[in-house]
Amino acid sequence: MQRVPLSNGVSLSRIVYGMWRLGDDPDTSDRHIRAKVGACLEQGITTMDHADIYGGYTVEALFGKAIRGTDLRDRIEIVTKCGIVAPLGDYVSARLKHYDTSRRHVTASVERSLRLLETDRIDLLLIHRPDPFMDFDETACVLDDLVASGKVRAVGLSNFRPWDSALLQARMQTPLAVNQIELSLQERAPFNNGDLSEIRRAGMRAMAWSPLGGGSLMTERGTLGQKLDRMAGQFDVDRASVAVAWLLAHPAGILPVMGTNSLDRISRLSEALSVTLTREDWFDLYSEAEGREVP
Repeated sequence: MQRVPLSNGVSLSRIVYGMWRLGDDPDTSDRHIRAKVGACLEQGITTMDHADIYGGYTVEALFGKAIRGTDLRDRIEIVTKCGIVAPLGDYVSARLKHYDTSRRHVTASVERSLRLLETDRIDLLLIHRPDPFMDFDETACVLDDLVASGKVRAVGLSNFRPWDSALLQARMQTPLAVNQIELSLQERAPFNNGDLSEIRRAGMRAMAWSPLGGGSLMTERGTLGQKLDRMAGQFDVDRASVAVAWLLAHPAGILPVMGTNSLDRISRLSEALSVTLTREDWFDLYSEAEGREVP
């Protein structure tokens, strides 16, 4: 599978496996989690996307416990996120959900993630949400320091708009590597509102969360679903593979983050790479999703 180089020697697999729903699986045994990771590795999917808050602050611990005593850590890249505080788990004393991008919180979150994931480094750390109370100088400094310490290899953002990412980068020495945004046939705004253009201009990579529109593309019954099914039939894949191939085809080099607990679906994630869409195919799906021909 294609590798995507970032900074500081870090590279990611073109398709990323997301851990958001790991804790929702009825089977959270070590064996089952290792089977999921193994199914990814068989296809060359080596990048595992976490966040401290996933599963109510439980998923990192589940994952770390599962890979303990194996060689899996050295075969994967770990992405995790921090900055959201909710009154759950270790943060049950919080009075309300809020954002915290202070040096104290970011440092504590990284130390917690390192401990729970049972690793000595995080390959890519993302600030999970733009923080309206952010001290950009303080956040920039702690991210630079974490990279300098070796505890974090590369840093990036999630859900940031261009103005916030530009201001944070201006205060940093370390290049921001990615911005993980919602992007799919159901969420097309970043193609036109400047978000994707700014990511590319800044030399970052776009990671796409919810590339299947939260699953809605799998149950779409209208003409968009029909077109996805027709293209899927041409390539002997399912419609999910076509929807992901639509993102992969874009010249920005988007990295879809795929979240599923089904071992069968995990084992077929790389089928999207076998789908080659033409420019007209891409616009055919885009126009159908828009509900109109391009102007």
